[in-house]
Amino acid sequence: MDKSFAKKIEQSLQAARLYYESELSQAKIAQEMQLSRPTVARLLAFAKQHDLVKVTIQNPYQTSENLAVKLAQRYALKKVKVVQPPFTHSQNIDAALGKTTAAYLTEIVHDHDIIGVSWGKTINAVAQYLTPQTAKQVKIVELKGNVTYTQTPIFAETILAKFGQAFQTAPYKLALPVVFQNKETHDLVLKDRWIASMIALGKQANIALYTVGTIRDDALLFKTGYFEQAEQTYLKKTAVGDICSRFFNEQGQIAWPELDARTVGIQLADLKKKSYAILVAGGQRKLKPIKAALLGGYANVLITDEQTAQSLLND
Repeated sequence: MDKSFAKKIEQSLQAARLYYESELSQAKIAQEMQLSRPTVARLLAFAKQHDLVKVTIQNPYQTSENLAVKLAQRYALKKVKVVQPPFTHSQNIDAALGKTTAAYLTEIVHDHDIIGVSWGKTINAVAQYLTPQTAKQVKIVELKGNVTYTQTPIFAETILAKFGQAFQTAPYKLALPVVFQNKETHDLVLKDRWIASMIALGKQANIALYTVGTIRDDALLFKTGYFEQAEQTYLKKTAVGDICSRFFNEQGQIAWPELDARTVGIQLADLKKKSYAILVAGGQRKLKPIKAALLGGYANVLITDEQTAQSLLND
């Protein structure tokens, strides 16, 4: 090999390492190698031309699209959207999910639609990103009771207000506890004509928007005062999560029928009849309930993050 050519390869490798591995600027490299900046640029170009360096451009959206297609096939979903939050902290994931879901609603909501919404941190993130909509005479209805026994924020009021503003309508609020202490009280209250009409409207909704909850100690639903400690302990043994406060096991089946019988809100079976049953959830802590919800067939649209999507495929 010609000595001058060998020296050029050596210099090109040195420049490439400083540029691509040490991430120095060309000006810094020129100073380090005691060369002119144009010479450094030529060395970097030489390195690529002679396959000393290979630059691969990875399109993150292509990865997300591939995951979405595979998830839709695996779980028989009509639509999957996979987002890429900048960090895996739950707040970042919720924000990314919220932004994408709000945009998706703009695509699918039409005049006279009925949108059923749940409450919680994730759905609140969706509400924060809603913009004024063009669809007319849209109805917004709460899918489950919202009265709690503690000061724990569940964001129900904020969510309904934001949705009402976006769709220029007065939402229908289900102002009841989501869980009654006994079935007799539950059955008696639901006989009220107004309450019965709210439940019926949620059942009629062609679009349902909800997330999944966990059975961890810090689960939002466990902080609302609905459950005694013994009930929480039992749920941790029998369930993996909930949708609209209806708890299910790993197969997506109701985990505690007696509790379900005193829960106020949409039945899980009714979600299967929606034109759009939109499950918005992400993060590894929600992986088990998301999978169980999909196995139960409670969603035909999934909006999740990339890491969770990959885990759902690997599991």
